[in-house]
Amino acid sequence: MLPLSVRSAPAADAGLSYCARDVRRYDNDRFLTGLFAPPDRREALFAVLAFNLEIAKTREVVTEPLIGQIRLQWWRDAIDEIYQRPEPGSSATSHEVVRPLAEAIARHRLGRASFDRLIDAREADLDGTPPASLAGLEAYAEATGAPLVQLALEVLGLADWAPDAREAAIEAGRAVGTAWAMTGLLRAVPFHARQRRVMLPADLLERHGLSAERLIDWRPDPKTLAPVVAEVVAAARGHLAAGRRPAKRVPAAALPALLPATLADLYLDGIVRAGYDVVTPRHHGRHPLRPLWLAWRAWRRGY
Repeated sequence: MLPLSVRSAPAADAGLSYCARDVRRYDNDRFLTGLFAPPDRREALFAVLAFNLEIAKTREVVTEPLIGQIRLQWWRDAIDEIYQRPEPGSSATSHEVVRPLAEAIARHRLGRASFDRLIDAREADLDGTPPASLAGLEAYAEATGAPLVQLALEVLGLADWAPDAREAAIEAGRAVGTAWAMTGLLRAVPFHARQRRVMLPADLLERHGLSAERLIDWRPDPKTLAPVVAEVVAAARGHLAAGRRPAKRVPAAALPALLPATLADLYLDGIVRAGYDVVTPRHHGRHPLRPLWLAWRAWRRGY
């Protein structure tokens, strides 16, 4: 049986805040994991996740890199204004995402460094150059995934935990955030190709006789692409394993921030069962058992 907090979640967007609606629609996996957080922490989590959506979609909504840089600079200025304690009604607090984000930052003492790192990482999206190697892909995934988990942990009370518990949660969060980002990049291969963008390692593509241009033109053979995908899957699973090594020391309060690991397992298993095919559309949908599997893992205090 699902926890009451999940069973009682609204079936539609009615009654949800702007941030919760945005996350529910565009980052539904993390929306589900957020429902396992205590009710008084959820809106702060959704505000952080909505901020991440705003900066992550920069490349999609701009027509040239300069405009993207201007958009990201606006967010840097907004974050700076928040930490300068803006007056009500200022340009930052009047924004539908920044206003609740400012409240979350103040209430939960969220560290600024993670916000800055997330914005900096999104500048790489404007470049359009594929990561040169698997290590480069992992570095990008850590930069775009780990700080978000760190902020979620802070919302959930990281500063109040015992030192050993904090250390374990941070270690787990860094690895889980990286693995989740890598899983998302694999599932987004067709989407990126339509954007004329490639996020698979260039050296792996070359080693297996593929090119970024061929992926952009969307003429990949799933069987030829499979060895590349297999190496990325193995690396993502390595990060999941690293994230679970300190599990016994991770406090139960941290679970909502780490539950994406459970969903990463589901999606990576699906890719493996499909013969490492990330091209065929039927493999890109949401897993139908996500809520039940999340509830089971949370009930067992695992991720």
